[in-house]
Amino acid sequence: MKQEPLAFRMRPTHIDEIIGQEHLVGEGKILNRMIKAEKLSSMILFGPPGTGKTSMANALGKSLGLPIKLLNAVTDKKKDMEIVVEEAKMRGNIVLILDEVHRLDKAKQDFLLPHLESNLVTLIGCTTSNPYHAINPAIRSRCHLFELHSLTIDNIKNALIRAIHDEEKGYGNINIHITDEALEHFANSSGGDLRSALNGLELAVSSTPSDSSNQTVISLEIAEECMQKKSFSHDKNGDAHYDVISAFQKSIRGSDVDAALHYLGRLIEAGDLDSIARRMIVTAYEDIGLANPQAGPRAIAAVQAAERLGFPEARIPLSVAIIELCLSPKSNSAYKALDAALSDIRSGKGGEIPAHLKDAHYQGAQKLGRGVDYLYPHNSENGWVIQQYLPDSIKNKHYYSPKESGKFEQALKQVYDKINQQKRKKV
Repeated sequence: MKQEPLAFRMRPTHIDEIIGQEHLVGEGKILNRMIKAEKLSSMILFGPPGTGKTSMANALGKSLGLPIKLLNAVTDKKKDMEIVVEEAKMRGNIVLILDEVHRLDKAKQDFLLPHLESNLVTLIGCTTSNPYHAINPAIRSRCHLFELHSLTIDNIKNALIRAIHDEEKGYGNINIHITDEALEHFANSSGGDLRSALNGLELAVSSTPSDSSNQTVISLEIAEECMQKKSFSHDKNGDAHYDVISAFQKSIRGSDVDAALHYLGRLIEAGDLDSIARRMIVTAYEDIGLANPQAGPRAIAAVQAAERLGFPEARIPLSVAIIELCLSPKSNSAYKALDAALSDIRSGKGGEIPAHLKDAHYQGAQKLGRGVDYLYPHNSENGWVIQQYLPDSIKNKHYYSPKESGKFEQALKQVYDKINQQKRKKV
């Protein structure tokens, strides 16, 4: 029989063997308390790939000596779930570990719900998706939700060392020497994915012959060859994608060049020029706005250049534009002013348009008083005149609150203040 992969063999069989996730399994934490109370509730474990969701689910069930069945919500049929339920009726409570739980269809869901209600089956669903977005509320409401975090470098190094010394499941019966640099590279290049690190170690051990002293030496060069470049895990339709986009825009808004370039790099690695373009352009107008009005047109020009160049050269105009956007003064006064106006309109605060502003380009308009007292601004020295423009019910309303974060808006503020001073004098 072919031996299982190292990552499979090293799966924990007890809560005490779980790597990381101290916020859930540490002393006094919720899952630890469940095990000590010998009462396991249905739950959804969600988090990035390689964080040990299925392994944790398996370890929780085995910690209490409960029978475990592992199914996949996509590939396994409703019939497979019926078999699990029948077995539970004969043997008592069964832990059903359901991978890809967010893909559970309605027929399977409807079948499972009553058995979750009666506690005949304890469901532990595993998913990389945000359960609030991806999982049906009927299932979600019957489960506790626990988020797993990416493992730290130290977590992964500890897991690798455990695998090297474990005589039963790992390589404890082989004389392995791994250099500190190699260990560091396995941990760093895995991107928080323990499965990836263990797969790299397994390849290194299996492909490296022992030396004259019967020792298998894993050097940095071997580690680099075995890990190569870890494929960038980025699902354009997944929750992590929207987290990156959010962090990207917020870093620009916060004027943090280094963070913005980091998240730009993630989106470039994912090949997602569309999201980059959209976020750059909206940020230029939403967060910079009147503080640097040229940021918008220049962001559009950079996007157009990137689209014509394609990757990898597209990164060059994008980097220039991102740095300008980050270090530009910020102002959201324009769109906030419009939002305030829209709020009034949507709440019914409109009112009658003043007669002197109404259309007067038709026969009989003058008899109706349309446009009769209108003052033409171009006939004024200032280029503007004081007259009522808003409806009577909101004639003194102010929506725009200028900022002084850029020279352009400072100049606008001076004009705005001057006009409002004249209005107050006229009143």
